[in-house]
Amino acid sequence: MSIKKAAAAALVAALGVTTLAACGTEDVRDAAGKSGAPVPKTVTLVSHDSFNASKEVLADFTKQTGFTVKVLKSGDAGEAVNKEILTKGSPQGDVFFGVDNTLLSRALDNGIFVPYEAKGLDRVPAAYQLDKERHRVTPIDSGDICVNYDKKYFADKKLAPPVTFDDLAKPQYKNLLVVENPERSSPGLGFLLGTAAKYGDDGWQAYWTKLKANGVKTVDSWELAYNQEFSGSAGGKQAKGDRPLVVSYASSPPVEVLYGEPQPKVAPTGVSTGTCFRQTEFAGLLNGAKNPEGGKALIDFLISKKFQEDMPLQMFVNPVAKDAALPELFTKHGVVVDEPETMTPEKIAEKRDPWIQQWSSLVLK
Repeated sequence: MSIKKAAAAALVAALGVTTLAACGTEDVRDAAGKSGAPVPKTVTLVSHDSFNASKEVLADFTKQTGFTVKVLKSGDAGEAVNKEILTKGSPQGDVFFGVDNTLLSRALDNGIFVPYEAKGLDRVPAAYQLDKERHRVTPIDSGDICVNYDKKYFADKKLAPPVTFDDLAKPQYKNLLVVENPERSSPGLGFLLGTAAKYGDDGWQAYWTKLKANGVKTVDSWELAYNQEFSGSAGGKQAKGDRPLVVSYASSPPVEVLYGEPQPKVAPTGVSTGTCFRQTEFAGLLNGAKNPEGGKALIDFLISKKFQEDMPLQMFVNPVAKDAALPELFTKHGVVVDEPETMTPEKIAEKRDPWIQQWSSLVLK
């Protein structure tokens, strides 16, 4: 999301710092009754703005471990990662959640995480474990970044919605698409990488030149694109957004059903399944964490069956644990993308920054 995005949950999640239980420290004594160093009772999770979890689920973590959770939301995924790079060694918290495969090499190369092999990792398919040699990050969720469309707009215009990347550059979709800046937004970066995977290292530039000529609009964040520019979202209706195409997630339609007033029987938005890029989000123990013990326990919990099954209707992402079931609303109104575009972490690491610079020159100037 995200699909952490996970990003669709930002429609309903509050921004800022959320404390999900009391803070403090407890004095730990050894078997002889001697006082040891104080161990923090609070574990701080730093995340992008779209992180959300049920209070009941986090209360269960506290019951199991004795640690309470404080959530510090730190902007879009790209912004949040950059903040942790700037504070490397003196992090804002203990665990970071929300770095995805598009930004993973940047985080790893800057040494913001320390190795930790989570308990229960054997329940996560190897395909998601992109740092399997050192375990500096643990996969938590996956999703597909795709163009979403406003069904009512296209029905009213008697126009078929786009399905593929090629469709988006056609004249009938002129001035209809809003995307996010890949330098600032993880969905925006995922969409750029999807076009590079589709058209090749030397072909995506010509494609974006066509999109620009076709009136594509760029904003800085998913929240702005989806909630203010897109005509099909609850936020879009409030802001009178006039763009019926937006880069979001394959799992975004269920949020429109869940929070619709009244709740619709059919999702008002659809997914252009030929425009998707597969995203995986990770969590890691931060280098210099004040509560590494609590941080390790929290990472274990993030891949537990209980947390994994809570995620779909909290952050609208897919669990990575093989034993986690999806809720009916999610499966009924979400979209399964059988053949998303993908790219190796090594290639993303090599190409990401120069591609972003090229994109900026092509689209923003």
